[in-house]
Amino acid sequence: MAAAAIMTLTGVTSAASATTGMAPLGGGSGIAILQTDGSAALCTLTTIGYDQRGELIGLTAGHCGDAGSTVLSELWPLRGPVGVIDQVNRDLDYALIRFDRSAVRPLRTVGGVTIRSVQVTPPQFPDIACKDGRTSGHSCGIVWISGHEVHITQMCVIEGDSGSPVVVGDRLIGMVNAYFEIACLGPEKGTNIGPVMQDLQRRGVTGYRLA
Repeated sequence: MAAAAIMTLTGVTSAASATTGMAPLGGGSGIAILQTDGSAALCTLTTIGYDQRGELIGLTAGHCGDAGSTVLSELWPLRGPVGVIDQVNRDLDYALIRFDRSAVRPLRTVGGVTIRSVQVTPPQFPDIACKDGRTSGHSCGIVWISGHEVHITQMCVIEGDSGSPVVVGDRLIGMVNAYFEIACLGPEKGTNIGPVMQDLQRRGVTGYRLA
């Protein structure tokens, strides 16, 4: 089951001019991704940083939106769009977001998660993985299974946690994509960050630096 949430947004773009300022966003922040029917998928930002050209980019789960979808800060929607989904890989279930640098203040710490580095090798049993999600907040659990692309952990995950950064210590190792059976009892299923970074390079994002 995908761990996403849906809400209805009304008047967001028309009211955006009334409130200005940079939205603070980092791995673990809630984001709203506008859908074609006027609703918004509520998901969680995985990480934020810079590509080889110095453009501000981020990641979230691929099932949260389509290429071209507008991204808002969940906490600061009236500040208007902060970015756009640039590319989506359905197989790895991740989306690349390009942010407006004038609209976003990037963070390395959100809630109980601080991201200081990216670990492209997969986690291993019995690592303890943690995440911070816009719905369920901070939780940790043992890594049960981990292959090249996918990990399975015992972390609590609920709808809206899609895209949550999965860390071991302060190292980003992946993102949340779904849970099996029962929300928060899990287990959680996610994508490892190594294959995502490899795919980004094939798509022209040849460098990534944490903000």
